[in-house]
Amino acid sequence: MPISTPLTARLGIQHPILSAPMDVIAGARLTSAVSAAGGFGILGGGYGDRAWLEQETAKLADLSDPFGIGFITWSLAKQPALLDVALEAGPRAIMLSFGDPTPFAPRVKSSGALLICQVQDEDMARQALDAGAEILIAQGTEAGGHGASRSTIDIVPAIVDLAAGRVPVAAAGGIGDGRGLAAMMMLGASGVLLGTRFYASQECDGADEAKRRICAATSGNSVRGIIFDLSRNNVWPAPFTGRCLINDHARRWMGREVELMQNIKAVAAEYAAARAAGNFDIAAVIAGEAVGLIHDIPPAGEIVDRIVTEAEQILGGRRNSVAASSFPSPLVGEGGADIVRAG
Repeated sequence: MPISTPLTARLGIQHPILSAPMDVIAGARLTSAVSAAGGFGILGGGYGDRAWLEQETAKLADLSDPFGIGFITWSLAKQPALLDVALEAGPRAIMLSFGDPTPFAPRVKSSGALLICQVQDEDMARQALDAGAEILIAQGTEAGGHGASRSTIDIVPAIVDLAAGRVPVAAAGGIGDGRGLAAMMMLGASGVLLGTRFYASQECDGADEAKRRICAATSGNSVRGIIFDLSRNNVWPAPFTGRCLINDHARRWMGREVELMQNIKAVAAEYAAARAAGNFDIAAVIAGEAVGLIHDIPPAGEIVDRIVTEAEQILGGRRNSVAASSFPSPLVGEGGADIVRAG
């Protein structure tokens, strides 16, 4: 049963679930599968590989379901023409993360695409709204990959309050099942954006070994920091750091980042060789704190169905009945998400 929110209405989708634009591994297969299941698949434009972007957008040419394309904003600024490649594919939305969206907003909006901005604090949210963002993603530190320091349970209601009903807000960071979707809706979010859960899907273009490690990891098995960025000579601007699974390389250098920088030439060479060989004892598996909730690698459409079914049962009071009897339904009365269950 669909869960209708301002986010689903704005994007023209059935379920309030977005897949994160994970660099390169969120290709056309994953994007198509999530959108076909009634969610909103977002192609991972990432750092900006033009040949890859042209190849993957070509595969979306016949997709009738709405989809998006996402970029790392500060990296897109180095290759602004890539936005034209993306817009030519006819996405419903462009998602920009980690940087000022203002230079790109007019081109996105004039194309007819919606502008989605991922933010990590109130100042970033104000900047995005001033640029004309029509959807905000409030990302907590629990998220895999790059992010900042605020927790999901802190940043989501803060951004919902700041948006004050002007635009839908989706939550990101540490969400891996229907309980997470229901919880974020209770905080006022209109939906969720999931990365790690969709990494461990059949359609994701990530390595099989990386997916296996996500399924084997426990919730305390990830770390946020700069070790992996230093190791690959790709340090991000402040305040963004990267969350990855803890492996031998992380254990070796945690707390010794200065020493790592002093030995960067040798470490970078070792790291590059490990990445090329698929050696994830050294190379990063980019994943968030939701790993403790992930134990299998199903089709992406099944993931969407599971999450929606579980969340709908919780929000409808058919699960957690003791808690449900103590608190009013989140589907009734005032709330930032203005949630309506579709029948």
